[in-house]
Amino acid sequence: MNSPRTLYQKHIDSHTVCPLDDQGHVLLYIDRQVANEYTSPQAFSGMREAGRNVWRPSATLAVVDHVNPTAPVRIATMPDAGGAQQVSYFEENCRDFGIELFDVLDKRQGIEHVVAPEQGFILPGMVVAAGDSHTTTYGALGAFGFGIGTSEIEHLLASQTLVYKRLKTLRVTVNGILGTGVTSKDIIMALIQKIGASGATGYAIEFAGPAIMDLSVEARMTICNMAVEAGARGAFMAPDDKVFAYLQLKPRAPQGELWEKAVAKWRALHSDEGALFDREVTLDVNALEPMVTWGTSPDQATPVGGHVPDPAAQPDLILRQGMQRALDYMGLIPGMPLSDVVISHAFIGSCTNARIEDLRDVARVVRGKRVAAHVRAMIVPGSTLVRNQAEEEGLAQIFLDAGFEWRQSGCSMCLAMNDDVLAPGDRCASSTNRNFEGRQGAGARTHLMSPAMVAAAAITGHLTDVRSFALEA
Repeated sequence: MNSPRTLYQKHIDSHTVCPLDDQGHVLLYIDRQVANEYTSPQAFSGMREAGRNVWRPSATLAVVDHVNPTAPVRIATMPDAGGAQQVSYFEENCRDFGIELFDVLDKRQGIEHVVAPEQGFILPGMVVAAGDSHTTTYGALGAFGFGIGTSEIEHLLASQTLVYKRLKTLRVTVNGILGTGVTSKDIIMALIQKIGASGATGYAIEFAGPAIMDLSVEARMTICNMAVEAGARGAFMAPDDKVFAYLQLKPRAPQGELWEKAVAKWRALHSDEGALFDREVTLDVNALEPMVTWGTSPDQATPVGGHVPDPAAQPDLILRQGMQRALDYMGLIPGMPLSDVVISHAFIGSCTNARIEDLRDVARVVRGKRVAAHVRAMIVPGSTLVRNQAEEEGLAQIFLDAGFEWRQSGCSMCLAMNDDVLAPGDRCASSTNRNFEGRQGAGARTHLMSPAMVAAAAITGHLTDVRSFALEA
């Protein structure tokens, strides 16, 4: 009788072409990959120099998302020469190697980790790799996704395989019921704060428990997306009826009899009873409050009703020095209430939180209100399809009436690789995934939180507990 296996083990076992050594290295087959204009150029150049063809072009979907402008009126021209060259070379590579491309004028364009799920390009049981660390997002669909480097992208394009080392397994069981105004973003921020920014290094995380199953598929994507900020190389959840319903009408999902057969197979994608994990972590969310970051690492976070921590209270010298450096950069004083932190910018977007459900949350907060006079507030939808849906539902008009900029889709101010950049000293409430020094612009300061929390901060002009707003259903 076979030993019980974890979901991670099932994914890797089913995709192992052959073992390579006794250290856990295998040659791993990859079902799908998503390419962007920023991380792919060197890989394609290597392919050209070696005279290689892409092994399976249909397994790759290419999306322009990192360097494109997100001004309210869409234009195909890149604002800087470097970005223009990246996009031009990307288009040339996709054309020459036979890869499907969603360029900036395509009605399906958007951030890769939003676009791939909404197209049904990612399905349960798949192993997916891409040149972006937040490929972990796809775990919400019962796939296993992970980010890779440029040399690995070249290997993947040429062979549809990767040399891969098996990870340890970590199960995070999330219990309890989320309160009003508390979201999946708060769950993952609380986990990262609990285990640290390197707490899951070397692990693949499986999220389980009643609080996870209660979440929508889009909310689950937020959790899997940010699991990498705890150091995880992969994160996923067992697919269920919510996932199947989400995928069933997607353009590239199986249809008819194929769909029925696929769902029957997907129902077996769960960890076996009695399967052993290398590590277990439990999180109770009954008393969870909306979270915000105060420092320059995603684990430097605390409930919004709290205060800026005092490094002097930290006994570990290395941690104490890191805290002090973060406070110096962020311009914060130990002990000050987080609600006293005044912002200059509010940004809602990114592959973490720019889907239609996120925008509905924002609309519930800002309907009938106005952005504070000193705040520049931007909403950048995760894809053109999300943008169109938000306009059809009347959400876009709510945002405009409240004083938000309603922009086109793209990565935008998440990583300041385009013309959406903060200036030194700017302070931004942001729905993104990283708050590193300079992430949104040199000398800029970033506070991570949920989209609804960003919306509340935009209205009041300072970090604010969204639960102080009357949230309509």
